[in-house]
Amino acid sequence: MSARYPFTAVVGMADLRLALLLNAVSPAVGGVLVRGEKGTAKSTAVRALAELLPPVPVVAGCRFSCDPASPDPGCPDGPHDAAPAAERSARMVELPVGASEDRLVGALDFEKALAEGVKAFEPGLLAAAHRGILYVDEVNLLSDHLIDHLLDAAAMGSSHVEREGVSVRHAARFLLVGTMNPEEGELRPQLLDRFGLTVEVAASREPAQRVEVVRRRLAFEDDPDAFAARWADEESALRARIVAARERLPRVVLGDAALLQIAATCAAFEVDGMRADIVMARTATALAAWADRTEVDSEDVRQAALLALPHRRRRNPFDAPGLDEDKLDETLERFKGEEPQGDPDDEPEPDGPGDGGPDGGPGGGVPPQGEGPDAVPQGPADGPAPEAPAPDAPAPDSPASAPAPAARETGAESGPDSGAGSGERAAVAAAEPFRTKVLSVPGLGEGAAGRRSRARTEQGRTTGSVRPRGALTKLHLTATVRAAAPHQRARGRSGPGLVLRRDDLRQATREGREGNLVLFAVDASGSMAARRRMSAVKGAVLSLLLDAYQRRDKVGLVTFRGRDAEVALPPTSSVDAAAARLEQLPTGGRTPLSAGLLKAHDVLRIERLRDPSRRPLLVVVTDGRATGGGADPVALAARAARLHAAEGIASVVVDCETGPVRLGLARELARELGGTAVTLEELRADAIAGLVRDVQGARPARAGRAGQTAHTIRRAA
Repeated sequence: MSARYPFTAVVGMADLRLALLLNAVSPAVGGVLVRGEKGTAKSTAVRALAELLPPVPVVAGCRFSCDPASPDPGCPDGPHDAAPAAERSARMVELPVGASEDRLVGALDFEKALAEGVKAFEPGLLAAAHRGILYVDEVNLLSDHLIDHLLDAAAMGSSHVEREGVSVRHAARFLLVGTMNPEEGELRPQLLDRFGLTVEVAASREPAQRVEVVRRRLAFEDDPDAFAARWADEESALRARIVAARERLPRVVLGDAALLQIAATCAAFEVDGMRADIVMARTATALAAWADRTEVDSEDVRQAALLALPHRRRRNPFDAPGLDEDKLDETLERFKGEEPQGDPDDEPEPDGPGDGGPDGGPGGGVPPQGEGPDAVPQGPADGPAPEAPAPDAPAPDSPASAPAPAARETGAESGPDSGAGSGERAAVAAAEPFRTKVLSVPGLGEGAAGRRSRARTEQGRTTGSVRPRGALTKLHLTATVRAAAPHQRARGRSGPGLVLRRDDLRQATREGREGNLVLFAVDASGSMAARRRMSAVKGAVLSLLLDAYQRRDKVGLVTFRGRDAEVALPPTSSVDAAAARLEQLPTGGRTPLSAGLLKAHDVLRIERLRDPSRRPLLVVVTDGRATGGGADPVALAARAARLHAAEGIASVVVDCETGPVRLGLARELARELGGTAVTLEELRADAIAGLVRDVQGARPARAGRAGQTAHTIRRAA
């Protein structure tokens, strides 16, 4: 086996290296999530960490790595009374994105279990990672059912496998390390909260540092063993420092003053729950041990906040993680040298919701999220002050007395609001997003696991049984017994056991939910340019993007205006990227509706080749006017719509036409698409429930309580 790239040879990446080393010193910190663009040595650094970890004492022959000093009494390989001890190197187990559930949690030999009553269990990756590192590259692309198993194991420190009356439990405590590229989609909040620390990495813009990265990488690829040998002394010194910091860790004092700063910081940034406070306390303690000190100081608390809080401040998937360092310094300075006052158990509860105090959600179970900075500079925790409403001329098809909404604008407007040849107008801000109900594709699919449309999946309710084509993963017990029962006499059955053959086994078929490709085709022509209308349109699309994020869909964005259509965003799992493109969308020009539909058809055709099992849902956002694209734009648009209808693509048209007089062009477009139409007003709140039926039927914590918070942290840490 060739040598791995040495940890000490990684150039730059100070925050990443520190976060990994702190987890090596104190695994209780809870792991690291590494976010960054591709090609930034995220995976290289994580894989190199395993070589620095001290050896692990284990019970000899135990497949579950029990500690000889305190073996697991429920270990499937136990009991381990007087079992000999052994020592092995720390493991780093990699969980592939495409791994099966059986590969993760382990598999049972159903034939032996039913015929002989023996728990023949083959351990999975969770068992292999016990007392080591579980590494997930591209963790944001992991399937939902695998994430559920990871969450359970991370929360309980054990893995349970229960199938058809056969139950196995084993310990599964591991250091969870994940890497991800945010451009490919965000993580579910529940999994995001399980990572103790998070770091952002990016390639250096310094030419000298980039030269050194290339020089070292080429030298390693030429001769890995020789390169590793040149860094052996640095690796040994770092390994010794980790061991010394681990030995020092129990002697580190986390004083009341530092605890108060931790609690005040989490309260000031309005972090949900108590997990952030506890992780900060453990991280600050590890920082002091790493720095060869026995007491936590304010700088430790500050560094711990920068590592532990950014990913816990997200309030929705369109917020970027981050932390206002000026506010952090102000909070730490305010509470520097203070100590919690009084007995927190005697403190009266606040009289109302306006009083300070930790959030009322259940600690640890609710995923902490936060309000991260987006494209504007970071501001106070409560967000920037709202801008004053800009004056707006009334659109021809909207009431003249309607007030203009607040919207950020850059540049002046020109031309009429709905003229066929109006010039380009600056992008307007989206209206406030709202919660929607599910838009699902009719029929039964077989796509990637998700939460939108009905599909045959590995998870869900059992609907029938089939003969297994390969390894049996989901036993249908009743069907198996029914298949074996007629042959028991011929097979010479004489005892209580059931005589089984391979041909008797039946695989359960299950129905769950799949993720879809939601492709938005958005009209950005002059007829949509009234700021009030476009702001509402963007708010509606943003709401559907938020729904797509929650349902694990891929999304794409096609826009059309002027003379042509363009793919603003190819299909991706990153809904925040789609939201960013939507925010920057300008308006103006004619309405090449046929070009938009044809471009959407091309996108869906190409995506069908890449991912044939993922079914599409086309959402066309337009007022239905067709004023560009040929001599007869209306006929061309109808012909393009019939292409989608002929291929059975589920579609919905969001009718953006407003005013007392409406032409009904969007509804005519929906009829040509074989889909349904809904007005912009019907997209709000509960009104969207009618749209769901139509689509499916179209085809057969505050600083004032910091003392009490610090008391809670001390108990948990």
